Amino acid sequence: MRSLEDYRTALIIIGLVGILLCASPSLALIVSKFPGGQGFSRLWILDAEHTAEKYPFNVKSDETYQVYVGVGNQMRSLAYYVVYAKFKNQDEPLPNSATGTPSPLEPLYEYRLLLQDGEIRETPVSFSFSGVLFSNNESLVEIIRINNVEFNVNKLNSWNVNKTGYYYHLFIELWIYDVEIETLQFGNCSVGIPLNMTSL
Repeated sequence: MRSLEDYRTALIIIGLVGILLCASPSLALIVSKFPGGQGFSRLWILDAEHTAEKYPFNVKSDETYQVYVGVGNQMRSLAYYVVYAKFKNQDEPLPNSATGTPSPLEPLYEYRLLLQDGEIRETPVSFSFSGVLFSNNESLVEIIRINNVEFNVNKLNSWNVNKTGYYYHLFIELWIYDVEIETLQFGNCSVGIPLNMTSL
């Protein structure tokens, strides 16, 4: 016969499993890199409320949106990171985690971090769009502003019939300075948020 303590332990375990299952969508936005088992880096995006629930999705011209980009160093040593922000239409490539290659798109915005082992930092990133035009089942985004820095992107996109929208993607790549070869290397870490450009 099971004791009250046995039932209590079982309920705690079931509760913890439930929490993990509920958190799994949030965990999907956290990417880790394990180079040779010697440590790893973490990269994540949180919404304006520091959660993984209210990311901007339906976006429009002349509205400002905010997210937080987090970087964590578990490399077992001091690490120098460069964070690149890139913006793509639905036909352009994202980074390829299977081959460890970054997106060939040029970075728009960057910032640099020097983190001690075990240190994490979250940086606010705001973005907005202007020069957004719609015509003949196409959308054009002429300008994106990231942290008040303006970039001419002129991204043309076709109407996505299956998803009924004009889909873009703002994504972040994490690059790490490799002291052995004295150059920046793509850390095979990237995260992003899909965006549906709307005229509403």
